[in-house]
Order: sequence, then C-alpha cells, then structure tokens
Amino acid sequence: MKIPKMVSNLVRERTGNGALGREVYEAKVRESYKRAYAMAYRLTGSHHDADDLVQETFLRAYRFWHRYDPSLPFLSWIYRIMSNLSVDTARRKARLRTLSLDAADADGRSFEPADKSVGADEALENSQLDEAIVHGLRAMNAEFRTAVVLSDLEGMSYEEIAEVMQTSIGTVRSRIHRGRKQLREFLTAHRSEVAPL
Repeated sequence: MKIPKMVSNLVRERTGNGALGREVYEAKVRESYKRAYAMAYRLTGSHHDADDLVQETFLRAYRFWHRYDPSLPFLSWIYRIMSNLSVDTARRKARLRTLSLDAADADGRSFEPADKSVGADEALENSQLDEAIVHGLRAMNAEFRTAVVLSDLEGMSYEEIAEVMQTSIGTVRSRIHRGRKQLREFLTAHRSEVAPL
C-alpha cells in the first residue's frame, strides 16, 4: 500500500524514537493504511476529506509516537486519534458555516471531481456501503457517527470503542443507540429517495 508522500517525507526527516524507531512506525502505517482510510471515508463520506483526515491522523500519530504503548493495538490508537480529529473538525465546520464544494447542492448534485485512482475506487467498492447509509452517516452527529461506525462497520466491542473514544462504556452504548436512531430516522424520512435496503 502506498503511503501519502507527505507522511513518508515527515517520517524520513525525523530520527527514531528510542526502541520504537522509524522503521517500526512505517511498517505499522503500511499495515493499517487501508483500514484507516476506510474508517476515515466512513466518518467523512468524502474521498477528499478522508484523505485529509488520514494524513492528519498519521502526522499526529508520528508526532506523538513516543507516547504509543506497543502492548496495545496500533489500529485502536490510530482510530482514537482519527475519531478525535473527526469530532474536532466537525465542531470547527459547524462554527465556520462555509459552503463546501464536496457537499451536494439543492438538487442533490455534488461538485466533487471524479477520483480515477485505483485505490480510492477499491476503497469505495470494498466498503460496500449503500449510498443511503453514507448520506445518513453524514447527517449524523459526529460523536454518534464515530460510535456507530466503530461498532457496526468495524466490529469493535463496547470496551474497545470506549478506549478509542476515551469515554465510558455507558456513554458508548448511549451514542450507538442514539446514532442508530438518527440513522433509522434519516433512512425513514428519505425512503422515497433511495432504493430499498
């Protein structure tokens, strides 16, 4: 799997961090990149935003590489960083209220240019998410979306999700329940617009 050039360049510029050197970090990034991208796409619903989120996640992970505990799963640590970045980004966007070219206009048309790279097409096909569900996830509160994606799409346990989201198991259960309810309400409200699930 090809790692984005900016991440690779940053890793090459820095020296190793004690016993956890650059080579270990690069190997872990290569192993987890596809799953991290799939998670980012599910959280953002856009290839462009997913690319940005993955890039920022791996840059932040490298910056705090010295804090990584190798006895814990690397992907869980990446998901924690990614979910925090996703929630922070959603909060910032809500405050800015800008018009995104990635968002659909009133007629439902998107201004996102076609991505002809094989990796993005494969990631979309591999995700096997119905378009209606993707739109429903986009409409969802960011914290609920993260909990639902980690639970229902990534298959993580409540305990793992609580660790990734840095919250209690009770809060995770509540967010999953409320997120699923939001998704169900969205799909019901937009039933006529989408093919049956």
